[in-house]
Amino acid sequence: MAELFIGTGGGQRQSLVLKRANRHGLIAGATGTGKTVTLQGLAEGFSAAGVPVFVSDVKGDLAGLAMAGSPLAKTHAPFAARAAEIGDTDWAYAETPVQFWDLFGEQGHPVRATISEMGPLLLARLMGLNETQEGVLAIAFHLADEEGLLLLDLDDLQAMLADIADRAAAISTTYGNVSKASVGAIQRQLLQLRGQGAEQFFGEPALDIADFMDVDDQGRGIVNILAADKLMASPRLYATFLLWLLSELFETLPEVGDPDRPKLVFFFDEAHLLFDEAPAALLDKVEQVVRLIRSKGVGVYFVTQNPIDIPEGVAGQLGNRVQHALRAFTPRDQRGVRAAAETFRSNPAIDVETAITELKVGEALVSMLQADGAPAPVERTLVRPPRSRVGPVTPVERGVLIATDAIGDRYDIPIDRESAHELLGAKRAEAEAAAAEAQADAADAKADAHAAREQARAAKQAERERLAAQREADRAAREQARAEAASPWNRAVTSATRSASSTVGRTVASEVTKAVFGSKRGAGGLGAKILRGVLGGMFRG
Repeated sequence: MAELFIGTGGGQRQSLVLKRANRHGLIAGATGTGKTVTLQGLAEGFSAAGVPVFVSDVKGDLAGLAMAGSPLAKTHAPFAARAAEIGDTDWAYAETPVQFWDLFGEQGHPVRATISEMGPLLLARLMGLNETQEGVLAIAFHLADEEGLLLLDLDDLQAMLADIADRAAAISTTYGNVSKASVGAIQRQLLQLRGQGAEQFFGEPALDIADFMDVDDQGRGIVNILAADKLMASPRLYATFLLWLLSELFETLPEVGDPDRPKLVFFFDEAHLLFDEAPAALLDKVEQVVRLIRSKGVGVYFVTQNPIDIPEGVAGQLGNRVQHALRAFTPRDQRGVRAAAETFRSNPAIDVETAITELKVGEALVSMLQADGAPAPVERTLVRPPRSRVGPVTPVERGVLIATDAIGDRYDIPIDRESAHELLGAKRAEAEAAAAEAQADAADAKADAHAAREQARAAKQAERERLAAQREADRAAREQARAEAASPWNRAVTSATRSASSTVGRTVASEVTKAVFGSKRGAGGLGAKILRGVLGGMFRG
């Protein structure tokens, strides 16, 4: 059964059975005790066995994997002697095939993920959202999916949040309260993410996990080195990215059970950053992924200073252990020593708790899973030295390695295709244009109504003026008529006419009375007087 040589301890070779390498592991120890060198040696071993590797290069010195070590280098001089001491007869200086990656695209190929791939849970962790804000974020993702809006970058998410804020009243009746205060808090956190460089991480082309799982033309697994020195200044982004990477592997890779060798091995340096101040929901997610990803053929190795940095639910999944020296200067250190000692399968020949504080640089307590799956008894082991350079590469060397690897430039040029930001922007522009048009129409209608009212008012005023003029003309005519009637000539004619009429009337009346009543006697009676009065009045009128 294929094995990966770790070192020699107790007079025996200590090896990692490759069939059990997907049962995860832990490399722990205080600063300067050799954790990184052990990690480098293990990465070399996996690569030589045809297993692709991912490592986060926190200090920049793991980049030396790409270059063969040299006996002329001061740090490398003891390595040949150590290899001879532990009986590693095949040991020789050699380089390892690598690919450089960088979330910021400065020291390697850009690594990108879309907002949709990250998901609301990890984004909420990344932004430190509370439960209410996380709920609003989940609603934004749900509506984007329902409405066919792609969430690719931070602009898309900000546009989606602005849209649900505008529709808060309608959305709240279906999905629960969406307050503008919560949306504003998320928007402020997104602004902080931009300040941390997350804008370069979110977008396309997104990382294809298959590019992490290549071998070179000699069958050696490619070691993918993530430049994390700058990323460490944004620990929340670092932790979220690593967890996203694990989640993507879990969702992408098929079930394979326990293959003869892992399909991929992860080394997470500064692993405590994954768990510091992490909410319970996120810890549960990490534990679930670590537990289940084993069946996908992926091994996960956490590298940290103290074993108690790893939550118990996760630590219980780590079957392969390399424990470098710990210092028991503080109560926390002492608890770490006891915890580390208790996790090993005991060996009557070793007082583990005491040995942990006495280990030399490059020496470790090692317990690996055996072929039958049981942990081997702990042994005090001299760890195999790496074959590659211990230390960083120069910028020129890094540039050449990046330019000549198999990835090429497929990730170097960002892509900005139509997504939520563009679609919602167009929708908002259409709404604004429609609102402006409606406002213009309303203004025109108002102007028309005002003009009509003014026209009606003018017509009424003209009619009033015409009637007033007519009345004035009638009044003037009446006045003129009165004036004419009041002249001396008119008065004389009127008086003569009235006199004549009166005389004629009396004469006619008298004659009619005689005709009616007969004699003069009869004409002097009461009836004759009445008749004469009527007839006389007629003529006078």
